[in-house]
Amino acid sequence: MKAPIILAVDTADLETAQRWVSATEESVSVYKLGLEFFLTFGQAGIRAIQSETDADIFLDLKLHDIPHTVAGAARAIAQLKPRFLTVHASGGREMVQAAVAALPETAVTAVTILTSLSEEDLFEIGYANPALESAVALAKMSVLAGAKAIVCSPLEISAIRSSVGELPLIITPGVRPLSEMGSDDQKRTMTPKDAISAGASFVVIGRPITKAWSEGSDAMKAKARSIAAEILN
Repeated sequence: MKAPIILAVDTADLETAQRWVSATEESVSVYKLGLEFFLTFGQAGIRAIQSETDADIFLDLKLHDIPHTVAGAARAIAQLKPRFLTVHASGGREMVQAAVAALPETAVTAVTILTSLSEEDLFEIGYANPALESAVALAKMSVLAGAKAIVCSPLEISAIRSSVGELPLIITPGVRPLSEMGSDDQKRTMTPKDAISAGASFVVIGRPITKAWSEGSDAMKAKARSIAAEILN
């Protein structure tokens, strides 16, 4: 049974990406194709992945520009009909609205605060508030602008869910299967099951599944199945 997993297809080899999809499609609901993949393979690469599976595509381009430019970029990929397209919430209300208007059939997904940024980074950039407060504010603004999904870290799920209500989807990276949690990891990350319990709709998982490919297709399939069972049971 498919679980609310978004698999991060982080590879520069199209054939490998297709094989990852084939190995995991019974357990994975959505496939995340990022900027590097898109710039390497273009729309043809996205279609090649779509031809392998009936699962949805999360097109992770993180658009961030003036509203007119973002609208044009969104329209340029409209024929791909991805389920999700990411934009940076920090681009502002009008930019998010422009993307939403350009892609009415896609869930425009607003990225709040990148998980790679520390509190010190945020203040250096010029944010007035800590990550949690900033992420909640960005999420609220984006939902009001029409975004149907939000990306945030596991530590922000509960606060954002309380702020935006039950309807918008919440997608979180930064999760780690229970089998890979060390004694210190509890403070920095969250298991996929705990993230879903906290209010996330989907969890983004990459290496915990894809590294099993080194042992073959069956090993990767088993790993995806195991993590899916951990979430669903």
